[in-house]
Amino acid sequence: MESRKGRWRLTVTEGFCASHCLRGYEGPCENLHGHNFGVEAVVEGERLDPKVEYLVDFKVLRGRLRQILGELDHRHLNDLAAFSLENPSSENLARHIYRRLEAAIAGEPVRLVSVSVSEKDASKATYMEY
Repeated sequence: MESRKGRWRLTVTEGFCASHCLRGYEGPCENLHGHNFGVEAVVEGERLDPKVEYLVDFKVLRGRLRQILGELDHRHLNDLAAFSLENPSSENLARHIYRRLEAAIAGEPVRLVSVSVSEKDASKATYMEY
C-alpha cells in the first residue's frame, strides 16, 4: 500500500457591521449604505499538535480574526486609510482581511488558504494567494 499525505482545513466564521459607498458605481450602492458582513477564514496544515491533536486552536484563530474585524466594525469603511484609494467592496475587504490575518497567524503551524466576505447570504467574494 502506498503512503499518502494528508492535510486538514479549518474554517472559522465571524462578522462585523459597517457602512460604505462604492465610488464610481453609478447606482444606489454609490450612496451611503450598510451591511452585516460575514467573514469566513480557511487555514490548512499537515501536522497536528502532538499533545492535543489539533491543527491549531479554533479559539486562537477566531480571536485573531475578531481582532482584525474589530478595526472595521461599526465604522464607515471609506474613512479608513486602507480604503482611501480603493473601494471597500467585498473583494477588496476580503484581500485586506486576508493580508492582515496572514500576518496575525505567522508562527502558527498553518497556512491561510482564503478569506471570504459576504454582504448577504446569497453572494460572497473570496480572496486567496498562490
